[in-house]
Amino acid sequence: MMKMDLLVISTIFAAVMGFAVLVIRMRASRKPASAKKIILPPLFMSTGALMFVFPFFHVTVAEFWEAILAGMFFSIFLIKTSRFEIRDNEIYLKRSKAFAFILIGLLAVRIAAKSYLSLSIDVGALSGMFWILAFGMIVPWRIAMYVSFKKIQNQLNPPNTQAT
Repeated sequence: MMKMDLLVISTIFAAVMGFAVLVIRMRASRKPASAKKIILPPLFMSTGALMFVFPFFHVTVAEFWEAILAGMFFSIFLIKTSRFEIRDNEIYLKRSKAFAFILIGLLAVRIAAKSYLSLSIDVGALSGMFWILAFGMIVPWRIAMYVSFKKIQNQLNPPNTQAT
């Protein structure tokens, strides 16, 4: 398979996955949130790190840090648009119109960056970098969501503070 074919296939896959995340996120706001639903996605995604067993996906230390820092930067936008609310004595993820636009914008930036960077970085290393970027984005976002969820949960069900 040629380099361009791999780039096109991975770009289409990224777009499909991005829109799947958008749909899943919109549906998630219809059901109560839970700590499990917040924590599990990064754990499931972590299995993707097995790709680095194969030399095709190896990245340099500089590429690793560039990807992880970019992911952490982009996570700020997701953190800012993820809020919880109490409805019917349950905790729900609040719908945000901005979230959809931010997710689509991040996807567009990702596709543009991948197209540009593919001119100078091997496709395998670039795939590894974008996995690292995504992981560097989802982990801080989910940690922030978990902390926020726990704060709301403590408002809903205050911990027992009686002295013994």
